[in-house]
Amino acid sequence: MTDTRDPEVLTEAHDYLRKVVADVPETAWGAPTPCTEWTARQVLNHARIDQQGYGLAITGGRPDSDPFAPADALSADPSAELEEVLRLVADAYAGLPPDADEVPTPLGPLPLPMAAAAAAMDAAVHAWDIAVATGQDAPLTEELAEGIWPLAERLVDHLRDSYRVFAPARKVPDGAGRADALLAFLGRDPQWRPEGPRTP
Repeated sequence: MTDTRDPEVLTEAHDYLRKVVADVPETAWGAPTPCTEWTARQVLNHARIDQQGYGLAITGGRPDSDPFAPADALSADPSAELEEVLRLVADAYAGLPPDADEVPTPLGPLPLPMAAAAAAMDAAVHAWDIAVATGQDAPLTEELAEGIWPLAERLVDHLRDSYRVFAPARKVPDGAGRADALLAFLGRDPQWRPEGPRTP
């Protein structure tokens, strides 16, 4: 089972994001998403800049633009542009000692497992946003959600209350799986579809 005891959760989240992006139909990039006022293009740009921030927090530097004002435009090869950033993050984490007590992140210093899970949470939830917006059958897996859950429990309420980066948590039916529970905790409707209501 994936968990936050090692950075494997980050690898899985990156794989999920890159596959979803690669499978977006060319005509679907303008689709509305679960993120209020953002198209699939903007969610991709937000996710890419956020991941850039996780890598550069370790290696030095700042992202090239504001992740909360993502452009509604794409490069000629969005998968290649994303891959460059994911490689930066993966290499930065691979270069850390496995027992690192503190890793710099855009959210402040965190123990290595939690830092990796924070980057994974960002990549995975936005992969899901893009997948559902563009009609893909690419759900967030129970295993990946399980790996992200300890970090979400630790930080999301603080981020929601202090920075309003997540919508209010939603209720899920008793017996809901971990993936639906995580999406709802992050303010998303796990049953959202393009014709449905939009949430922040």
